[in-house]
Order: sequence, then structure tokens, then C-alpha cells
Amino acid sequence: MHDQRTSQKDAYVLILEAIDSHVYKPGDRLVESELAERFGVSRTPIREALQRLETQSLLTRDGRSLIVASLDHSQLSELYVVRGELEGLAARLAARHAAPEEVKVLRDMLEEDKKLVGDPLALSRANRRFHKQIHLASHNRFLVQQLDLVHRSMALLATTSLAAEGRSEGTLEEHARIVEAIEAGDGDAADKALREHISEAYVTRLKLDAAAVEAAE
Repeated sequence: MHDQRTSQKDAYVLILEAIDSHVYKPGDRLVESELAERFGVSRTPIREALQRLETQSLLTRDGRSLIVASLDHSQLSELYVVRGELEGLAARLAARHAAPEEVKVLRDMLEEDKKLVGDPLALSRANRRFHKQIHLASHNRFLVQQLDLVHRSMALLATTSLAAEGRSEGTLEEHARIVEAIEAGDGDAADKALREHISEAYVTRLKLDAAAVEAAE
């Protein structure tokens, strides 16, 4: 028998992944019956998953409907501040605790990701894997949990900053500096390199948002 708790977890993960991959974008309405049909799950676990996502502020109410939430300018700023602090700490701890095998995985990712330049969506997924590997290399489970929450909120951004011209190449260069510092065991340099990486991503995000506003006027 399929455990109801398993169905509930599956429904939550399926919807979360759909938001993360921009199948559902900020402002899109989520309907229980449509989600149940799409994912082949009954409506009860879908309803419970939607309630959980609403509690986590990933969904919001628009009248009686639930829609994918979006981040305003202030929320975006707050998110990047927290992300910079936590990511920097993860890099610092990774420089101290990462095993040689974990560093090798990061090195291999750098090489593999070079092939993805020109494909922003694929590089965005690779970027998440790269950051997740650094989080795990910190060997601090509580930090990893907090960073998972932060990266969940990043799914509420309608586009990837890697779509901006030249940003893919810049990202890979910044990733290389982060890995070099971690491999050298230099916590200060790893922290600094990752904070600068997040800052560059934030600047790019602000430029993209400004351009979108200008185009809409």
C-alpha cells in the first residue's frame, strides 16, 4: 500500500521542483485538480502540499486562488543579504573541512560547466549543484538546512541572472576562484570570493529587473 505520507511528500517535492524549474512562474495560479492530473497524485496530498508551500511563503493568496509568490525589491535585497552571509560561511567552512574528494568533485564540475555556456537554463541547474556541493562540503548540517530554505526562495525569481550577456563566463571565473581558495584551505579567501560572486549575481539581477521595468513602460 502506498503510504499517504509518502504521497504527501512526493506531491510537495513535485510541485517544488516544478516551481524551481519555472514550469510554474511567479504569478501563475495553481489548481488542485490540474496538479493532481499532471503529477498522477490524488487531490488530498496535493492540497496538503499547497498548504505547506503557502506556509513557507512560496505560494500566496489571490482572492480564493493560490499563486506562485514573487519577490518585491525589498525582499530581493533581503534575500541576497542573507544568501551572501550564509554562502560565505559555507565556503569558509568548506575550506576548513572539505575532503580532497569533495574538492575534486568541485573541480570536475568546473570543467563540465564550461560546456554549458550559451545555455542559461542548463547552467542555472549546474550552478545550483555547484553551490549545493559547497554547502555539503561545509560539513555543517544546520547551515545546509538554512541554505536550502534560501535556495527555495530563489525559485521565486522569474528568470536566471545567467541569461544576461556575459554573465555565464563571469560566473565560471568566479566559481574557479572559489574552488581555488577552498582547495588552498584559505577560509578568508573562500568567504570573500563567494560573497563577491553573490554580489555580482545581485548586480546582474537588479540590471535585469530595471531593464524589464523600462521595457514595460
